Amino acid sequence: MKLNELRDNPGATKSRKRVGRGPGSGTGKTGGRGIKGQKSRSGVAIKGFEGGQMPLYQRLPKRGFNKPNRKKFAVLNLGLIQKFIDEKKLDAKAAITEDVLVASGLVRRKLDGVRVLGKGEITSKVTIEVTGASAGAIEAVEKAGGKVTVTATPKAAAE
Repeated sequence: MKLNELRDNPGATKSRKRVGRGPGSGTGKTGGRGIKGQKSRSGVAIKGFEGGQMPLYQRLPKRGFNKPNRKKFAVLNLGLIQKFIDEKKLDAKAAITEDVLVASGLVRRKLDGVRVLGKGEITSKVTIEVTGASAGAIEAVEKAGGKVTVTATPKAAAE
């Protein structure tokens, strides 16, 4: 086998349809667009138009409300914190802050803050300082002899 003998499998590539290139091509003159009408003209895009029938996106019911100023937290589980401590990427003796988490690579970016959730086991005695934490996460850390400091309590964690 030589480089000049390399070929694609037969039927793997199709040649491009060259529209409007004379009567011999089969797609000459009107170029497969038919005769007259809005869609035969250039510059027409009728996305979602259903020929005068009420379009689907207007027939479906609209529900709910998206809060424009809602907070987006970087979510973090206790099991991952323990894994990073075991791999010596986090120091359990020092306080684990949001900046430390970003520097270790456990959290990519803080967004509106970091929220710790209680999935996974934590065995190290750690001090965690974050924006939010679930009740289960706080309980699990305190059971292991650590402490969680929540700086700004979001409504979900306060309830």
